[in-house]
Amino acid sequence: MIISDDQVQYESQEEDRPEQDELPTPARVPGGARIRARMAAVQAIYQWRMSGTDLGELILQFAQAGRLRELDREYFETLLRGVVYDVSALEAAFDPFLSRPAVQLDPVEYAILLLATFELRDRIEIPFAAIINEATNLAKTFGATDGHRFINGVLDATARSLRANEIGARK
Repeated sequence: MIISDDQVQYESQEEDRPEQDELPTPARVPGGARIRARMAAVQAIYQWRMSGTDLGELILQFAQAGRLRELDREYFETLLRGVVYDVSALEAAFDPFLSRPAVQLDPVEYAILLLATFELRDRIEIPFAAIINEATNLAKTFGATDGHRFINGVLDATARSLRANEIGARK
C-alpha cells in the first residue's frame, strides 16, 4: 500500500503546542530519489526495530511528518516491507560474515545491513557494487565513526555469497 500526500491529513500547528512535540521540517536531502528512499528506509527500519511500531502506522507517521516527499515512495515501501517481512532470512545471509552475534550489532548498522542484503538478494537489476557503495554512504551518514568499514566488509562477503555469478563475470 502506498500512501500519497492526498490521503494524509496533516494536523494544523496550534500556537499552544509544546515545542518538543513539533516535528521539524525536513531539509532537502541531496541525491536522487532512490538515495533519499534508502535514507528514509534505514530510519524507518531502525524505528520499527526499536519501537515495534506496526508497519502501516510507521509509513503513515513518515508520510504525516513530510519525510516521504521528494523520494521514490514506492521504492521506500518496497525496501521497508521487504526487510520487515523477511528479517530472519536476510540476517541469515549476512550472519556468517559477522565478527559478533547480530544481536550485538549497533541498531543503525543492523538496519543498513538488512536493507543492503535485501537489495543484494532481491534487486538483482542493481549492480552489487552500487548497493555496497550506497550502504557504505548510509553508514557514513548515520553510523558510528568507522561503521562504514564494517558495513563494507560484511556486505562484500555477503555479495560474494548472494551474487557469485555477477562477481565471477566481472573477473
